[in-house]
Amino acid sequence: MVDFVLVIVAPGQGAQAPGFLSPWLEIPGLRDRLSAWSEIAGLDLISYGTTAGAEEIRDTAVAQPLLVAAGLAVAEALLAAAPADPPPFRLAAGHSVGEFTAAAVAGVLAPEEAVALVRQRGLAMAKAAAVTGTGMTAVLGGDEDEVLAAIERHGLTPANINGAGQIVAAGTLEQLAAFAAEPPARARLRPLSVAGAFHTHHMAPAVEHLRAEAAAVTPGDPRVTLLSNADGAAVSSGAAFVERLVDQVARPVRWDRCMATMTGLGATTMIELLPGGTLAGLARRAMPGVATVALKTPDDLDAARAAIGKETAQ
Repeated sequence: MVDFVLVIVAPGQGAQAPGFLSPWLEIPGLRDRLSAWSEIAGLDLISYGTTAGAEEIRDTAVAQPLLVAAGLAVAEALLAAAPADPPPFRLAAGHSVGEFTAAAVAGVLAPEEAVALVRQRGLAMAKAAAVTGTGMTAVLGGDEDEVLAAIERHGLTPANINGAGQIVAAGTLEQLAAFAAEPPARARLRPLSVAGAFHTHHMAPAVEHLRAEAAAVTPGDPRVTLLSNADGAAVSSGAAFVERLVDQVARPVRWDRCMATMTGLGATTMIELLPGGTLAGLARRAMPGVATVALKTPDDLDAARAAIGKETAQ
């Protein structure tokens, strides 16, 4: 009987902070990997992750490849000494753009493919966001049914249903202003620093662009149980998962269902890749009893490697 189940997760846009990559560049080989992926992305990812300001890395076209490359580089450092077959973890999932990181960690995409595709995703979403003034607002607390009803009443989309009392509403700036003037009972609203209404119909043009780019990729099937943001389901086909990656640009993220699936599959420990913290925080509230390790600095690697050691010892 398996009594230790390790899940690796990757955060989404908004997790980045100025200088978050700086302490990681001392790890052997990590700078070289990021330099190679910078060529693919057409961006100086090292500079963006070390010296760029908050507004520069808020740019959707920059933030998305930066987050995926950072997560993958740290995943390689974490897993370098672990056996590769079978992988030293059982489940993988990513939040929004973090699904690209998870897809590569699970073997569906090569890291280079993930970086190239996510750069196109970021560019296309930034272009779509520029068409109409849109945004996103986090709704914290309140009764979930009442919150969802208020979102619908104002013509907004529940773009992220994250669990642990957190839902993100998205739509036009006018709709969000009306929502703020009439918030759901017992809920706090927090406007998010993002460029547009991601995971809504406003991103439809980006879906078609990404679908055309993804057509050139030949995905592999996942080597671990890989969960989808669409509904929290495990997807066993690499081609099907890439199709879901494309569609999720304009579809809500159901991280609540991902966490429910993890719990149902017996997850005992979660490692959140760089820049860790957001998903580990949600898990602590919604997945009681599950241990979390959030990779923020290299000092966190020892705890993550200890968790991998428990998985491989079974």
